[in-house]
Amino acid sequence: MSQARPTAWWRQARNDLDLAVVASNNGFHAQACFFATQAAEKALKGAIVELGLVPPHTHGLPKLVEVLEQQGVDASGLANLPLRALTRMTVTSRYPLEDTAPMDLFEPSDSEQAITTATAVLAWVERLDQGVGPAPLG
Repeated sequence: MSQARPTAWWRQARNDLDLAVVASNNGFHAQACFFATQAAEKALKGAIVELGLVPPHTHGLPKLVEVLEQQGVDASGLANLPLRALTRMTVTSRYPLEDTAPMDLFEPSDSEQAITTATAVLAWVERLDQGVGPAPLG
């Protein structure tokens, strides 16, 4: 993985979230869920990069939050978000399950939840970056 600057991670996270909204608005709910997961993942990885670390090779959002907490970041603002559910969408939104295409598994409520969760993650990371929200402890 390249050592991209945190700003590059943030810009791509924002772009992925924008694409998730466009996809959802046009009935592409599996794709909206996938790009919402990508947005949240890239935002959290950007926060990890900002701490001077190389983010782990994982799509698991709870794992990324754990890395931030291990660095002393108060991630309690993320505790009530359905990050595990969003993580599960990473694979199920891309690959067929037996003879069922992902497009047949997702509906508007799924993409709405995914986008809402990703939006909350991006807002949390933005507050962290601006120093007005949770900050590294100690």
